[in-house]
Amino acid sequence: MANQGLKELYVDELKDLYNAETQLVKALPKMAKAASSGELREGIEQHLEQTRGHVQRLERIFESLDKSPKGKKCVGMEGLVKEGAEIMHESFEGALMDAALIGAAQRVEHYEIAAYGTAAEFAQILGESEQASLLHQTLEEEKETDEKLTELAKEINQQASEDAAQGEGHRREPKRQRSSRGRDRAA
Repeated sequence: MANQGLKELYVDELKDLYNAETQLVKALPKMAKAASSGELREGIEQHLEQTRGHVQRLERIFESLDKSPKGKKCVGMEGLVKEGAEIMHESFEGALMDAALIGAAQRVEHYEIAAYGTAAEFAQILGESEQASLLHQTLEEEKETDEKLTELAKEINQQASEDAAQGEGHRREPKRQRSSRGRDRAA
């Protein structure tokens, strides 16, 4: 089969996407909890439900391919999720935390937009029009989420800027300060 290599690459991309989406299903509730803006929290919760639907679509595609979705770890998403977790452990508060969460969420969306666009194109070339349609549907939802985040960021970023100008909401005091100076001198 002339497209066997592309088919293998396509299945590999799908496995990567499946793992990425399952990682997000676990990470999004934590992001929602960290948000102070009700609108942002609601948006993240809505995207969580949408992400569960993306997982189901991918499972349908794997079923039609008679392949298992498991077996690959998406290290790209793993890194993005880790960065998001690090942001949540920063000492940001209020609108500043929300602005940081939006930045992390948009990095995830851009990664997904690229991945779904690639997979949809592979499906189209391979003549898998139903699969391509499902992938394009998810791609459009990811783009819509990114647009919603952009709109929300305009308001939240402005609030973060105003809070910072008033000396509020930037960083809370760390619970315990770590000093490396003493350790440096001892070395």
